[in-house]
Amino acid sequence: MSPPPSKDMAAFKELLSSSKHIIAVAGAGLSAASGIPTFRGSGGLWRKYDAISLASYGAFKSNPSRVWQFYHYRREKALAANPNAAHIALAKFSIESIRKQIAPDATFTLITQNVDGLSTRALEQVRNVLPVSESQPPSQPQTLEMHGRVLDVLCSSEGCGHCELVLSSPVCAALGGTEQLVEQGVIEPIIDEADLPRCTKCGALARPGVVWFGEEPQYLPIIDELVDQADLCLVVGTSSTVYPAASYGTAVRRHGGKVAVFNLERSNGDQKSDFLFLGPCEETIPEALGL
Repeated sequence: MSPPPSKDMAAFKELLSSSKHIIAVAGAGLSAASGIPTFRGSGGLWRKYDAISLASYGAFKSNPSRVWQFYHYRREKALAANPNAAHIALAKFSIESIRKQIAPDATFTLITQNVDGLSTRALEQVRNVLPVSESQPPSQPQTLEMHGRVLDVLCSSEGCGHCELVLSSPVCAALGGTEQLVEQGVIEPIIDEADLPRCTKCGALARPGVVWFGEEPQYLPIIDELVDQADLCLVVGTSSTVYPAASYGTAVRRHGGKVAVFNLERSNGDQKSDFLFLGPCEETIPEALGL
């Protein structure tokens, strides 16, 4: 039987400083302090539906009105949210000039399952206050949003596939105000398909730009290569139940790397980690990274 994971923050920082290839795998817990509801807890109305009934292409084809209302609700939450201290600390750590002071020889990429876009916004905020000489393009990706972004609007026509970031609120007039109905848990209105978001390029019905159940996550070849190289994996705010992301920590440990878990409470598989730090990510991550 392997020993229980360490809670020694000083020992973790020593490991961090000597690591060469670091990745972080983040889930919903990273954004909890920013007010982003977890998927299965989003809005009282949606708790009566299972996840697949709202997050699959089949669900979208059979009831685009319902699916768009759910994602409009999530869009509004994302637009109203701001990156928290954990997002900012990870963003700073992804900047080479800052990281060199903590882990002098390390590369770093954040692999996030979140679709709220807050990690990307945090990185933009950090870059905006850096001197130009310190914000040069990195040698490898800084953030990979493997499940897409809820603020992206993607054409549902296979022949088009146009995707664009849409920051308007609401994303279309017909969805305006429906997020309040979601909060109240009342019966959803039926919105005509013609009034739902359309592709700006070809005019076809558009869909949220997220990866649904049954679809392949984005950037998998790049992620697999980063996981193979990693000698340290930070698991941040995820219960490690959604694959393939749930397997990344195990894969790193299998080839001799170390795994540190940062979660609010105990979760599946954390007994097999080398370090375990329980508490809000917005407190534990800045402390661990010294940022």
